[in-house]
Amino acid sequence: MSVADNLQEVRCEIAEITQRFARPAESVRLLAVSKTKPVEDILAAYAAGQRLFGENYVQEAVDKHQQLSSYADIEWHFIGPIQSNKSRQIAETMAWVHTIDRDKIARRLSEQRPADMPPLNVLIQVNISDEASKSGISLDQLDDMVSLVMALPNLRLRGLMAIPAPQVSEAEQIQVYQPLKQAFQALQQQYPDVDTLSIGMSGDLAAAIASGSTMVRVGTAIFGARNYA
Repeated sequence: MSVADNLQEVRCEIAEITQRFARPAESVRLLAVSKTKPVEDILAAYAAGQRLFGENYVQEAVDKHQQLSSYADIEWHFIGPIQSNKSRQIAETMAWVHTIDRDKIARRLSEQRPADMPPLNVLIQVNISDEASKSGISLDQLDDMVSLVMALPNLRLRGLMAIPAPQVSEAEQIQVYQPLKQAFQALQQQYPDVDTLSIGMSGDLAAAIASGSTMVRVGTAIFGARNYA
């Protein structure tokens, strides 16, 4: 199947899940995770109406941004870990960053955001399953991180992101998401710009959408298996 066909299948799946949980179909945005995929695949998705693309690796993200600079309506999201020495490249190219979990990185992104660009939309990454192998802050550190991001002039806090440990059942996955959902709703009550909960990938779309996700990150189901050098 083509990228366009795959994309349509994913959109249909999201529509079915939102209907199942009595949510408006437009309440969940689809982020196409294009890491390791060639520009031609991104253009195929673009031709099928996709505009949000997520990248995990800094140099690849910057290269694709440059190659597709004439496509001004592409919204680039960085969804991978950021090293201090790579923060400037992200600040100068991306529209969104999903992986804020350190004071130093947040400060650098704000300082390095070009003056002629709008504030960088950011999500704070929460490690809701307390996995040592994953990035993200704990929920009890959230208030401090929120205060820091809100004080930085060139960042705009839009919400939270998480990658939970997989669970055996949908019900168990929903249970894992509940504390994050509650934290997100509390943030929304405090800050009018907070509107994004980035949770849900191919394996847990239903649980994520049931838990209030407003953005799901899907790669393989759209583009096929990852390409590695």
